[in-house]
Amino acid sequence: MGNLFEKWLWRSRYIVLLAVFSSLAGMILLFVLSAMDMVQLVKMFIDITFFGAVDHDFHVTAVSHIITAVDDFLLAIVLLIFALGMYELFISDIKIAREEENASKVLMITSLDDLKDRLGKVILMILIVAFFKNVLHVQFDDPLNILYMGAGILCVALASYFSHQSGTHK
Repeated sequence: MGNLFEKWLWRSRYIVLLAVFSSLAGMILLFVLSAMDMVQLVKMFIDITFFGAVDHDFHVTAVSHIITAVDDFLLAIVLLIFALGMYELFISDIKIAREEENASKVLMITSLDDLKDRLGKVILMILIVAFFKNVLHVQFDDPLNILYMGAGILCVALASYFSHQSGTHK
């Protein structure tokens, strides 16, 4: 009875595949939507530059779209790292990644702390991009708001820094 339960318990780790497939689907969706958004931006640029369409706020629109695309691409990368990490930690090593010469070490996850560290760094980048995206739309009539936002990002950065420092001294 105990052996049967242990087999069932061990095989229950395959439920992680739901998170892996869902993350991959979200990653693909974000990459495609962001790429489509950039194609639309290029079309707008071509219309304005070559066909005389008028858009006085195109620069602000373009910067906003580009920052949003970078934000979405970074989130897609988070989903990719998460999917690969969960698969490697709970299901099996990805042998092809270890055999390839040019394989990125960023995508090879060896422990839960390793996964947390890599995700934390990309999430910090997302927060920094979100900060700059919000700066575009902030009215500077109250500088205290931008100071609060900057202080929040600084706190996240310090938390990430101290987390990384504690991980290197183990």
